[in-house]
Amino acid sequence: MNARLVVTFTTLIAILIAALAVPLGWAYASHRTNRLLLDRRADATRFAELADQAAREGDYAGLVEEVRRYADLYGAAVRVRDRDGSVRVTAGSFAADDGDATRLALSGRTTEDLPMTTPFGPAYALLAEPAGRDAQLSGVVLLQAPAGRARLDVSLVWGALALGALAALGLGALVARRLARWILRPVTELDRTTRAIARGRLDARAHPGAGPSELRRLEERFNAMADAVAGAMERQRAFVSDASHELRTPLTVLGLRLENMEPHLKAGGTAEYAEAMAELDRLALLVEDLLTLARVEAGAGLEPRPVPLGPRLAVWREVYAAKGLALVAPEHGEVPEAAARIADIALDNAQKFVPEGGTVTVTLADGVLRVADDGPGLGEEERAEALGRFWRAGSHANVPGSGLGLAIAAELARACGGALRLLPTVPHGLTVELRLPPGAQP
Repeated sequence: MNARLVVTFTTLIAILIAALAVPLGWAYASHRTNRLLLDRRADATRFAELADQAAREGDYAGLVEEVRRYADLYGAAVRVRDRDGSVRVTAGSFAADDGDATRLALSGRTTEDLPMTTPFGPAYALLAEPAGRDAQLSGVVLLQAPAGRARLDVSLVWGALALGALAALGLGALVARRLARWILRPVTELDRTTRAIARGRLDARAHPGAGPSELRRLEERFNAMADAVAGAMERQRAFVSDASHELRTPLTVLGLRLENMEPHLKAGGTAEYAEAMAELDRLALLVEDLLTLARVEAGAGLEPRPVPLGPRLAVWREVYAAKGLALVAPEHGEVPEAAARIADIALDNAQKFVPEGGTVTVTLADGVLRVADDGPGLGEEERAEALGRFWRAGSHANVPGSGLGLAIAAELARACGGALRLLPTVPHGLTVELRLPPGAQP
């Protein structure tokens, strides 16, 4: 948009400059042509008087001398014809036919106009002046004067106008660029702020400064809207966090009381008791995951420095060995804290769904962390929905969990600026892939 505004403003300025410079240049060329005509017409009139006098006296000697001196001095060409068109006196070389000019002068009319003098021509100005008065014409004087001086003057003026126009156009383009930047400065600021908010920086705000008053007011209203939205989201997070935190103690107390009641149960109530304890554990896990998700969304608890991946994977090796699963993972490597927690979530999910004897492979290369298993995997539609909150596959309804694990992983990926994807493993299984941004790679 900035480029379009600059082009529009510059075009309008160029049109304005051309509207001023072109008529001015044309007016000077017309003025210089008229000056040339007036100067040379005075000489032609003088020669016409001398020619008329010479015709009446029958002596052209003085006229010949005057014509030759004039032609040599000014580099012009002069020709005198009598009423019959015969040449009486000539000096210099004519560059063009003088027949039309001769007929015009013999009809009693003098040259009133010359072709416009420009840097590109004509090189000579031809004037015709009748000798004598009214019906007593004795002949005609033809004067061919060089237009080099006039052409030079017009060239200098046109060149000065062209340079001035280019300088004005350059200055106008600079002013147009600054004007466009001034107009679009609030729009640029809003674009920067919205991009930052889209990347997760909810505290980003526009800084009203230069620009039209209407756009500055738009910036202020946008900031007010962003404050309101951020406040609502913060209150929602705080509610989830506080509710989850406050529910932990009652759930713990409830679990202890249920355990204390176990010795007093009748034989027929054992199954119901076990189901109640299982639901209580599931509820406690859900509360814990909700609290974790609220903390991740708030950006709390994430280690800014890289953490070693090997010790975390060593713990999972023991868990996998106890379940008869194989874990293939690197012994070394460092990743951001968020990436390590994503690896924990992916490994926890894999050990739930991969059957005994299966293999889970962890790789870290070129800023890409992958956790691939050879379990049953997910379909294409299921993979597209699996990163949502509380999502559970229909075939996994009986597997313990809250349905928030991958949603937490997605928030962790967003927090570290990475991209989380679920991909199929060939021939079967699921791959959790995290691509870290260049700045986050240790």
